[in-house]
Amino acid sequence: MKKFLEEFKEFIQQGNVMDMAIGIIIGGAFTAIVTSLVNDIINPFIKLISGGGTEVSGLSIPVPGTQNGIDFGAFISAIINFLIIAFIVFCMVKALNKFMKASKLEKDKEEAVEEVAAPHCPHCLEEVKEGATRCPHCTGEIEGGAHAA
Repeated sequence: MKKFLEEFKEFIQQGNVMDMAIGIIIGGAFTAIVTSLVNDIINPFIKLISGGGTEVSGLSIPVPGTQNGIDFGAFISAIINFLIIAFIVFCMVKALNKFMKASKLEKDKEEAVEEVAAPHCPHCLEEVKEGATRCPHCTGEIEGGAHAA
């Protein structure tokens, strides 16, 4: 049992599990905000445009021979919720991809600068340390010490 608990503790402490848990918690809070936006702001506006009242849940199509009609207000609310969340997730992923691309370009640029800055032996063209007077690869003498070009 002790080994099982140690393995579970190790699993929980992995970075991706914690990231997922944080994402789920933030997602739940965000969903509550979007649901409130739809129910308290957008749905009353739709109901006002479509024939009065303040609640979309009352939108329905009467069915002959029955007391109740087809109530599609909740379905409209769910579609609006989905579209808002999908749009915001799309914007977040797009921004994250842009950030990752910029970060990668900056890293590549730094690596390119590092590669250019290193001096090379004039005899074998291998990379040598700055100020070296002899090449460690071919043992050729470097007059005046190695300097970046």
